[in-house]
Amino acid sequence: MNKIGKLVIAGVGLIGGSFALALRQAGMVETVVGIGRRPEPLERARALGLIDQVCTDWAEALDGAELVLLAMPVGQMDGVMAAMAPHLQAGTLVTDAGSTKRDVIEAIYRHLGHHLPQVVPAHPIAGAEKSGPEAAMADLYQKRKVVVTPLPENDPAAVARVREVWAACGAVLHQMSPQEHDRVFAAVSHLPHLLAFGLVHELAGRANAEQLFSYAASGFRDFTRVAGSHPEMWRDICSANRHSLLAELDAYLSELAYLRALLAANDAPALETVFAKASAARTAWAEKAFPAQPSGE
Repeated sequence: MNKIGKLVIAGVGLIGGSFALALRQAGMVETVVGIGRRPEPLERARALGLIDQVCTDWAEALDGAELVLLAMPVGQMDGVMAAMAPHLQAGTLVTDAGSTKRDVIEAIYRHLGHHLPQVVPAHPIAGAEKSGPEAAMADLYQKRKVVVTPLPENDPAAVARVREVWAACGAVLHQMSPQEHDRVFAAVSHLPHLLAFGLVHELAGRANAEQLFSYAASGFRDFTRVAGSHPEMWRDICSANRHSLLAELDAYLSELAYLRALLAANDAPALETVFAKASAARTAWAEKAFPAQPSGE
């Protein structure tokens, strides 16, 4: 695989910083340039060795760039693409790490229409409740899925290169349409985050919140872990994918109404049936998604 001579990362936090570290570890990049809204995270990223240079304007950042990763919250994508468009060179490949795809692709068509062959949307299915440059990890993408959602206008060589770069980070590549992507992740990612945020917010607003949290243990910790995630990022994700997310929320509200009816009727056998089916489905998923590692000798 050919090295990336100059990599530009917009958004040098967990996702962008981990991308840079993974490519450094793989020997796939020579120079990493960071660009963003505020100087403090950029300087911190440079001090941590995530990036080599800080740029304050797109003309400088894109001069001679081979690859650009847009790793900021999806709500910033439109403005960033508008700013970079006048300076984007013909040979520069662009990809993103946005958790929603319809809105990102709309911004691509709106601002980068003259560069469609080289703008390849993607989404790494990796993250953590921590954010910022300090959260970056070289192994974040190891054995994690990255979904590529190519545009009809994409150059096949550009798609192949984006896949190659993510594979160099240790990722497992998948491909689907943007529409399917947003429907799938509304169900298995965006809705769980919304529920976790909502539960913690509701409990925190109660008069006895301190008492409740003092007795919360591992079950509460595991269910609400993602409520510690980046608020701005998840605000943008929920807003951008609101149509698919509303459909999933309505389905979940129907399930809650059913469970409430079972509780009101004290229908213990029916509750057990629901719990048993859910437990079996969850166990089957966990065993497939996280197979047990063989013990060392």
